[in-house]
Amino acid sequence: MTEDDAEDRLRALCLSLPEVVEGTNHHGEPAWRIRRRTLVQISERHPAGRRSFWVPAPAGAKEAMTAAEPDRFFAPPYGGRDWVGVYLDVPVDWAEVRELVVDGYRLIAPRKLVAELEEE
Repeated sequence: MTEDDAEDRLRALCLSLPEVVEGTNHHGEPAWRIRRRTLVQISERHPAGRRSFWVPAPAGAKEAMTAAEPDRFFAPPYGGRDWVGVYLDVPVDWAEVRELVVDGYRLIAPRKLVAELEEE
């Protein structure tokens, strides 16, 4: 799977969640938001020369993931204290990515939308 295919798959996953819309971040890279809060953003600048995405994660998850698998996960320089970065230029576990994105959604989406997600 190419990095462009990975981005397309990530896009489809994000847009499948209630009220998520696509836009760009401050650097013109793809980002997906729920209302005015960023859920996922692509980065090709941090770390330099590597394609990745960043997503909010439950407290402690970033530390555990980056310690266990630093070749797949990293601590992004921006986004938020508990955000985790996921490299897209290595083999990607899409079931795990779905879990990360849905967990991030649950963290930032309004309760009403989280309830809708739970009903589906």
